Amino acid sequence: MSSTIAVLFGGPSPEHDISILTGLQAAHALLGAGSTVVGIYWSKTGEFYRVPPTLEAPAFANGVPSEGEALMLITGSRAGFGSLSSGLRPKLEMMAIDVVVNCCHGGPGEDGSIQAAMDLAGLRYTGPSTATAAIGMDKLSFAALAVAAGLPALPRVAADGEIPFEGPYIVKPRFGGSSIGIEVIRDRGTLRDRVRDSVHLRSGAVVEPFREDLYDLQIAVRSYPELQLSAIERPTRSAGVAAILTYSDKYQPGTGMASAPRELPALLQPEVSEQIRDVAARTAALIGSRGVARIDFLASDAGELFLNEVNTIPGSLSHYLFIEPKETLAEQLAKDIREARERPTYTPLTQGADGSVLQSAATIAQKLA
Repeated sequence: MSSTIAVLFGGPSPEHDISILTGLQAAHALLGAGSTVVGIYWSKTGEFYRVPPTLEAPAFANGVPSEGEALMLITGSRAGFGSLSSGLRPKLEMMAIDVVVNCCHGGPGEDGSIQAAMDLAGLRYTGPSTATAAIGMDKLSFAALAVAAGLPALPRVAADGEIPFEGPYIVKPRFGGSSIGIEVIRDRGTLRDRVRDSVHLRSGAVVEPFREDLYDLQIAVRSYPELQLSAIERPTRSAGVAAILTYSDKYQPGTGMASAPRELPALLQPEVSEQIRDVAARTAALIGSRGVARIDFLASDAGELFLNEVNTIPGSLSHYLFIEPKETLAEQLAKDIREARERPTYTPLTQGADGSVLQSAATIAQKLA
């Protein structure tokens, strides 16, 4: 029996456009492999639309494509994605979806919000669970969890609290990704001003020491059907830029992270590679990684290594990092879809809620006295 795979992309996030690129890559790959695919576009204002999975990126440049058909995400006895039919007496028509491939980067698509909604709607989906997504999106909580587990990390504190180290500083949105809103700041006065004035930092910011000698290393992990680690990459930065890996460095070519400049595999000492792979495996287990996640590190030529953050829905789904053995994006997605079918993220439990407590309870008035 054939099944329909929905590819969800977009969303009210600064990473909206990159999410569209990843979603279209996934949709086209699945179509090429013979799957029955439907596109679900999540607009910047939060509405859902059914769109042809064959569309190209320019169709979304001005928002909802002309082919878009409005959808609703519904919970309850008739749950899932559906739409109202036309006519004098519109009827609710639900879409028969086997698995949702979640390609939403950042914001509510990657912080647990859409995951929780799909859990309540009884939808099976790829990528992180609600809990894993929330951990991965919160840079402060993730750092605290990593330190508590004995993993190597730089000091990281909330920007509106006491800062127990001297500048220069690197300040980041507490909830966000893709280097959006990240700045290097030399003094605390400027730091306070930027946290107050930046639209990306107002909802929460974290601060850590900025070290110009550190460079980025990244590795992807998959936990199904067994733990698999990708090659290690060293992203490269724009000429003359030494501070941080910028949004433009990652995405300016226009096809997502797959086209960003890099050294792959990274030229590292064997002991450094071994340490990265060990910490990545421990991190994946710690957060309950699901689907493909990318784990980012900072390293120095002196042999220091620091766990930086985890990206639970990485650009291009980090397909380009799995080079040994090389597999197509469709083959990677097939594994994620099987995981979604076999490892559902949520099963409602009502055992114990049998009414006995309610029957034996006194009146509410007495409870409030």
